[in-house]
Amino acid sequence: MTQRLPKLIAFDLDYTLWDMWIDTHVTPPLRRAKHGTDVVDRHGTRIEFYPDVGDIIRRLRREGVVVAACSRTHAAQLARQALSLIRIPPTPETDEEEQAAVELFDNLQIYPGSKIPHFKALHAATGIAYEEMLFFDDERRNREVETLGVTFHLTPQGVDNAIFEAGVKAWNARRCDVAPSSDTGGEGGAHSAARSPMMRDLLVLLLECDPRLNRRSCGVKMNGERGRV
Repeated sequence: MTQRLPKLIAFDLDYTLWDMWIDTHVTPPLRRAKHGTDVVDRHGTRIEFYPDVGDIIRRLRREGVVVAACSRTHAAQLARQALSLIRIPPTPETDEEEQAAVELFDNLQIYPGSKIPHFKALHAATGIAYEEMLFFDDERRNREVETLGVTFHLTPQGVDNAIFEAGVKAWNARRCDVAPSSDTGGEGGAHSAARSPMMRDLLVLLLECDPRLNRRSCGVKMNGERGRV
């Protein structure tokens, strides 16, 4: 990894880390497979991570990144059980030991509904700014978390090394363009909006049309005026 990593990376579960909807494709009870690191349900359906997932999560742990799962499944207990049974093998040429997948996640937010509350809970639990969060998910509707400042990256075929690196690249590009959210100590409101050239021009036009407006409250400086935009 040559790019800076966000402080927190979150993953959806269904069709992001594993190739199924766990609330419709799986029938309990779950058990460890006789061979390998996977899990099977009552009918022998295998629950396994996509091939690159284990190494990606281990890399993040070594880098000190907070790893989270954010799922809106209706089978929360089943998803947690699967994570506790799936084993992550050690990365070659390391002294790591095989571990349950759940042990490599710092935070689990698994419950139905919009993922806005999931990320608000992550922010409350970790104190990490939304702008320092990257989220991988296979459903476009969950892009709504970007309204908080989180960077969303779509995973139409699940997470692999290429998708992961593309997401990190997108986060690095976006963090250069996004002002800090108001609850993380950065400037918000009109001052943030005024950093956009188009928005600044609009505010200047409004000020010229109506001098009663307070240009300081709009975060705009006029021609020849000193100060921060």
